[in-house]
Amino acid sequence: MSKPLSDKSWQYRQLNAVTPGLDALSDALIELVAAGEPIVAGTADLQYSNGLAKFHALHPDRFIQFGISEQNMVSAAAGMAAVGMKPYVATFASFLALLCCEQIRMDVAYSKLPVRLIGHHAGISLGFYGTSHHATEDLAIMRSIANLTVIAPADGNQLKEVIKAANDYPHPIYMRIQRGRDPEVYANRQPFTIGKAISHYSGTDLTIIATGSTVHPALEATRALRAAGASVGFLDMATVKPIDRDAILEAAAQSPRILTIEEHNVLGGLGGAVAEVLASEGLAVKLTRHGIYDEYSLIAPPTHLYAHYELDAKGIEARATRLLDRNV
Repeated sequence: MSKPLSDKSWQYRQLNAVTPGLDALSDALIELVAAGEPIVAGTADLQYSNGLAKFHALHPDRFIQFGISEQNMVSAAAGMAAVGMKPYVATFASFLALLCCEQIRMDVAYSKLPVRLIGHHAGISLGFYGTSHHATEDLAIMRSIANLTVIAPADGNQLKEVIKAANDYPHPIYMRIQRGRDPEVYANRQPFTIGKAISHYSGTDLTIIATGSTVHPALEATRALRAAGASVGFLDMATVKPIDRDAILEAAAQSPRILTIEEHNVLGGLGGAVAEVLASEGLAVKLTRHGIYDEYSLIAPPTHLYAHYELDAKGIEARATRLLDRNV
């Protein structure tokens, strides 16, 4: 066995000090191993970027470092699932959803194998790494693949509960997560049900529906709008597929307007999924989809990009206020 990498490699200790969410994935898998589950984990040269270094240190016999071989990683995970293991494989969302699309479609989803695909650093969170590393198409691609469930947890605590809920789930899952710096949405771990939205507020003027990284800023914006006197509802739509139709229809019955928020192209992601539900029911609800407006995202620090695309709390509040002021 090769000598383990230094714990100082890539300034791992310093990184974890400012990105505590990096522990969430490993912690959840370590809990399952302790419970006797046949968990295995793999990554494509990114164990320090996704936090799996912690799992590797504790369970080196259950960890595979595939190197820069993402497609092979997905196919190997399918093979491991086929013989009774419970594999979790992780790499940048842009590589997993796009580069490995064929392997996910044919080796995992077509075969209905319970592989857990972890796409981390999703959306525009890689900032200066640029367009090749930004994942603004992954929700659209992954939710269009049959048999594949798509979940975007809002923070580390929710990710842990998603992994717990996924343990005996019979279908493959694509989990879209960020870079470990996610602000806390759920102070305590709350049981998670796949396919069910989490309602925070009901509103008669507007309902905001967000997923993943946009839940925290959208929730802040919702609270600010409510404090200003607007009746604004809020749904955390962590499961993008299968989407919670009942929650969407209930929101549509209460609010004349719905605003979806996602760190993703407005085409095909959360907004598209909500639009499909509303259209299939023939509801005359005014829907606005907010995210990246069908363009290649710019290159800049993530915080600057969120402000530019109005995906921070201030921007979401401004977008919602314009909808309410125009009565459209």
